[in-house]
Amino acid sequence: MTGRRSQIESLSNPLVKRMRLLREKRHRRAEGLFLAEGLRIATEAREAGVFPAWLFLGPDGAAHPLAQALVADTMAAGGEVIDTTAAILSKLSGKDNPQTIVGIYAEPATTLAAIDRNAAPIWLVAERLRDPGNLGTMLRTGDAVGAGGLILLGDSTDPYGVEAVRASMGAIFTQRLVQARWDAFLPWLRSGQGELVATWLGDDSVDYQAVRYAAPTFILVGNESQGLPADYAAAADVRVKMPMLGKADSLNAAVAAAVMAYEVLNQRRR
Repeated sequence: MTGRRSQIESLSNPLVKRMRLLREKRHRRAEGLFLAEGLRIATEAREAGVFPAWLFLGPDGAAHPLAQALVADTMAAGGEVIDTTAAILSKLSGKDNPQTIVGIYAEPATTLAAIDRNAAPIWLVAERLRDPGNLGTMLRTGDAVGAGGLILLGDSTDPYGVEAVRASMGAIFTQRLVQARWDAFLPWLRSGQGELVATWLGDDSVDYQAVRYAAPTFILVGNESQGLPADYAAAADVRVKMPMLGKADSLNAAVAAAVMAYEVLNQRRR
């Protein structure tokens, strides 16, 4: 199936109005679509074999070789390429200085049951993650260490919001992403292989470098302000903490996940 190429220059165009609403969570859910800005993110998606249903292309970006490759592959995959104006790109992204490319992608429907836990030695798990920047950073960390993906537990921020997608720098397309409840996640985890490692400041925690981690390792971090619930930590196979030599009593959630992920990775490398 070959897509098509068209041109839109009117801010009142129905498709522009419809896609602009994807900045809101309820419209993303209703449409099953999300918005990603920029040639770098769109190229990361392309390299992962993911192509937009609609690709809005500004005049300043059309000549770039990567943009030309993206246009060709989007149309080959059946998507629509739309040549448009900077004003429309600004309306879509909500930014005064928009990127030259905005892609509209289908949200992948991934469940716990669809995950092959043995596909990667590391998985990241976050409970009630509220900050989209932290979520995007965790996706980037997962991509960097070769993790299988990120499992979001409870009422977390929307991973397909514009801020989270932007912060992921394209890792939203390379990492499996699942949203689940704790009472579904724990039975699933215990139904197969997997070591659950909780970052926890309790008295029964051990130094994070004193443990030999078993694959696949599921690294669990808690809410940015409240940390993990005690019963979640108690259900983990091991509870670990990082030394805090200054006045701060804890690390940022995304930083803690990164420190843990690289410790597990380094143990594998050794």
